[in-house]
Amino acid sequence: MAFDLSSVSKSKGIGAPRILVYGTAGVGKTTFAAQAPDPVFIMTEDGAGTLELDSFPVVSTFEDFMQCITALYGEHKYASVVVDSLDHLEPLIWKRVCADNSVENIEKLGYGKGYVMALDYWREAMAALNGLRDQKSMAIILIAHHQIKPFKDPELETLDRYEIKLHQKASGLVQESVDAVLFAKHKVSTKTEQLGFGNTRTRGIATGQRVLATVETPAYLAKNRYGMPAEIPLDWAAFMQAIQPSKEK
Repeated sequence: MAFDLSSVSKSKGIGAPRILVYGTAGVGKTTFAAQAPDPVFIMTEDGAGTLELDSFPVVSTFEDFMQCITALYGEHKYASVVVDSLDHLEPLIWKRVCADNSVENIEKLGYGKGYVMALDYWREAMAALNGLRDQKSMAIILIAHHQIKPFKDPELETLDRYEIKLHQKASGLVQESVDAVLFAKHKVSTKTEQLGFGNTRTRGIATGQRVLATVETPAYLAKNRYGMPAEIPLDWAAFMQAIQPSKEK
């Protein structure tokens, strides 16, 4: 292909969503994904609970995982693919790296070396999923749990914050591969109480609402390329409305 002015074309705009949703256990991540159009689940853990889902059998190897993706390149009725969860896929990738190098533990490969090798398999997985989006117009929904880690901001003191429960290198690669990283949480309000003698106490109060945070703060990791509001309900219809171009709102 010749790269000159004749090769310039308009981008296609918003395609099928390609998102990662992470958060605390039981907040409703899998339920949210199940609301997507005609979803099929690739399960790396038995986390469906009482939900009735179209799902492949729980995978136990990286090869199993890739076979599920390959099957979706054929003819089928599904419009969305859900990986539940990434943090249970990661040990399968580490196991594959160990098998490739005839070691029992990924740490045996030397400081950080095994985790760098694992990125090749993460790239393979993400490329295969992106192919489903590009060739089959399928939405890609990745689910993960959370972990709390120290966060250093040059403008602030070191804080603890919610992050994706993955090795740092894998987390960075996956974040770059999606259009939104959304933190699912229970919405909390605060109330300040007077304790007397000029002392006060602020405590959190659960509102019963579950929401998706879409913009990074010192408290949690998040991003989006859609220009979404900073917080939306944990609901697929609300998500789809939020990602529409502003002229359509």
